[in-house]
Amino acid sequence: MNVSVFDDTVCALGEGPLWHPELQSLFWFDITSKRLYRKTGDELFKWRFDEHVSAAGWVDERTLMIASETQLMRFDIGNGESEFLVGLDSDNPITRSNDGRADPWGGFWIGTMGKSAEPKAGAIYRYYRGEFRKLFDRISISNAICFAPDASFACFTDTVTKVIRSVALDEATGWPKGDPKPYIDLRHKSSGPDGAVIGADGTLWLAEWGGARVTGYGPDGAERAVFETPASLVTCPAFTGPDLTTLIATTATQDLDAPDAHQGLVFQWDTQFKGQAEHQVLL
Repeated sequence: MNVSVFDDTVCALGEGPLWHPELQSLFWFDITSKRLYRKTGDELFKWRFDEHVSAAGWVDERTLMIASETQLMRFDIGNGESEFLVGLDSDNPITRSNDGRADPWGGFWIGTMGKSAEPKAGAIYRYYRGEFRKLFDRISISNAICFAPDASFACFTDTVTKVIRSVALDEATGWPKGDPKPYIDLRHKSSGPDGAVIGADGTLWLAEWGGARVTGYGPDGAERAVFETPASLVTCPAFTGPDLTTLIATTATQDLDAPDAHQGLVFQWDTQFKGQAEHQVLL
């Protein structure tokens, strides 16, 4: 599949791409530079924060929920003002937010990790209608938070384990039920599992850190399709466009001794696959 550049802004650690279905805009972050970007057509907007920001969900046409290193906040796209919602590891100075996504019930899952990837320093939380609960702890690098099209299960990973796990979800509330179990085992790969989304047909689309690609995996773990990028550190995919068939991926320059001109950009592919629309966060 032919790859092209969606945006040539160089991110040290591009992450958290969010296609806003009402605005038809892509939002994404550079965690290291503490920036949020938005691109609508050819127009690029950016905001800078006082701390690391990494993931978002859409609330309405004017509002995002944003995860930072110390909080979940309500962010006004129009005036750039933010409102505190709940603390996120705010008493732990070594951690920051990482991967996150809204779920089918309007909740928001967010993972944390050590700023220097300290072993087992992070956790995964869920915010749902004002309740904030820790779901899983002792996680080194939280990633791949995504949800099945039928809302029956969620996926997530601790990147260092190279195993994506699934957990069943309560039909009424979306809270996990039972214990997580292995879903896709990638321990045979040299790359690490990073961000992921599940498409409309149930394929899990995974960014492979160090693998220079986004790979689609079926529930049996078999590869269904591969989208290669000239950037080696691929961080997170998203499906965009009016029909959700354009795949994009954020990338990074972090940890590269001599990054070339392709590293850290946002790439795109026109595909025959279809994503899910991102779920709305209900506050």
